[in-house]
Amino acid sequence: MRLEKNGLTWEIFDSIRRYANMPIYEKADIIEALKNTLYSVVVYDDKKPVAIGRIVGDGRIAFFIKDVVVHPDYRNKHIGAMVINDLLDYIESCSCENPYIALMAMPDTEAFYEKFGFVRRPNENFGSGMICLNRRKVKLT
Repeated sequence: MRLEKNGLTWEIFDSIRRYANMPIYEKADIIEALKNTLYSVVVYDDKKPVAIGRIVGDGRIAFFIKDVVVHPDYRNKHIGAMVINDLLDYIESCSCENPYIALMAMPDTEAFYEKFGFVRRPNENFGSGMICLNRRKVKLT
C-alpha cells in the first residue's frame, strides 16, 4: 500500500465515496470543495485508489475530518487506521495547542474512531453533535 498526500482528485473522491452510504455530488461542487480542503490523503494498492480521507478547517484551531472511506475489499486491513493516523499527524504538524478536531462517524464506525481518542456525543461533558440539512430562517422578535 502506498499513501499519497494531497493527491485527492474529483474522480477519486467521487468513485471511492460511492462505496459508502454518502451523498453523491456534482463534479463542479467536488472540484470547489477540494480547492478548499486543507489536506487530503489517498491510499493506493499499486495504481488503484482504495481509501481516502480529508481535512477541512481553519488550519490552526478547528479541524474537521471528512470523507474517510475504505473500499469494501480493503476493509479490516488497517488501511483506515493508516488514513486517520496520517490525518492526525497533519493536524499535529500545524495546529495550535489543544485544537478542536471533529468528525461525524458513519453508523457502526464509532468504535473505530474511539481507538484514536474520539468520544461519542452526547456525554457528561459535551452535548449532541448536530448537522443542518435543510436550513430554516428564524424570525427575530
